[in-house]
Amino acid sequence: MLIGREKERQVLLDSVNEEYSQFIAVYGRRRVGKTFLIRETFNYTFHFQFTGAANLTARKQLSRFRRALKEHGQTDTPELKNWGDAFDEMKRYLNQLPEGKKVIFFDELPWMDAPRSSFLSELESFWNGWASARKDIVFIVCGSSTSWIVNKIIKNKGGLHNRLNHKILLQPFTLAQCELLAQSRGLAMSRQQILEAYMIFGGVPYYWTLLEKGASVAQEVDRLIFSPEGEMHHEFDMLYASLFKKPEPYISVIEHLAKKNRGMTRKELISEGGFDDNGTLTNVLRDLEWCGFIRRYNMMGYKSKCDVFQVVDHYTIFHLEFAQAQRKAANFWKAILGTPRHNTWCGLAFERVCLWHSEQIKKKLGISGILSSESAWRCSACDTTGRRGAQIDLLIDRSDGIIDICEMKYSNKEYAITHDYSKELINKAEALRDVTSTKKAIHIVMVTTEGVLHNQYWGCIQNEVVLDDLFA
Repeated sequence: MLIGREKERQVLLDSVNEEYSQFIAVYGRRRVGKTFLIRETFNYTFHFQFTGAANLTARKQLSRFRRALKEHGQTDTPELKNWGDAFDEMKRYLNQLPEGKKVIFFDELPWMDAPRSSFLSELESFWNGWASARKDIVFIVCGSSTSWIVNKIIKNKGGLHNRLNHKILLQPFTLAQCELLAQSRGLAMSRQQILEAYMIFGGVPYYWTLLEKGASVAQEVDRLIFSPEGEMHHEFDMLYASLFKKPEPYISVIEHLAKKNRGMTRKELISEGGFDDNGTLTNVLRDLEWCGFIRRYNMMGYKSKCDVFQVVDHYTIFHLEFAQAQRKAANFWKAILGTPRHNTWCGLAFERVCLWHSEQIKKKLGISGILSSESAWRCSACDTTGRRGAQIDLLIDRSDGIIDICEMKYSNKEYAITHDYSKELINKAEALRDVTSTKKAIHIVMVTTEGVLHNQYWGCIQNEVVLDDLFA
């Protein structure tokens, strides 16, 4: 059953009713549900479908393509010597079909582009010289290698430049969508348990389909990730290998960025990680951002551009923090529950969940329709003015004259603001005003799991957001 994806599904359905041929690219990280979305939308029925296979030569890919044409009914397909022959034979097959829209689906497109195969140039020729000149073709492509899809198709500077009619980025599920998925699979999970699972698996649908009935989240984490026989025991290596032909530099950048929870500037990354300041690093950071593993933000109030790169992929961070060193400890996660290390991780993981749900936070604050920008923010202490350093996890700069400082706190009960913490919150607001010279009103917003205890120190809070609000 297809959960969510209403807008993406409608784009695909509408393409069949367009007057002219349509070229659509669906992209997103591995396991996010690209193929499932396309198949479910078209009820698993295509006029022609082909899936590329990993690590095959062009000759073997062409042999499989010929077999696919035969399976679709063109039994007299000759041996294919190159991709030009393959597209010619597919055109011959399509010309024999009855009038009406013809939906073609190429899955795992990057795997078809074997070295020296001329696949991309023949794909360009097929679309520009034949399909786009007709009115009856809906050509849908996707693949796990997001960087390839973006570089070679979406941002193509050659024959496919600006040829796409639609590009669909499939994002991970929200908490609400994960709740629907869990319910559809008969999993009895409280929202606290859904949050616990989300902090580990993120909103990747496939990971959630691996969860079984009758077990706690901790039991499932041990079974899937820490057990040597677990289905996700080697997922990290497979994930990056499927996305990037040479995953090592990407993993190296990710590992260094993950050491700083708040992120690093490019300069800091080069200094601390020993990376060369060149185009290769630029491409790696760009690809990781496109794949949704990192986010880039610029801090408010800084005159020179100061991009900060921060790892935001839940599973990646969980693997680097725990699974990388504990892969053979089958009961590791159950044993670590409630320890200081686990509690510290919960706090940081909850912050990342909130970053993925900034739209839900804005909805709770009643500012969904107000133009705003979201970022993190930090400043160092200043000996001259006596200003203390400050770190803001989520700052919402609104066009209606207000800046929201969002503080995210994970707790199993109402969060109690202490005297010292209330002073820290006030210092953050003062530091922000001092550094940015903003004239806007500054509101402090607490985002917690169970709400804020209304004691004598909560008066500095302007708004509250609780876990249930993140499910909106």
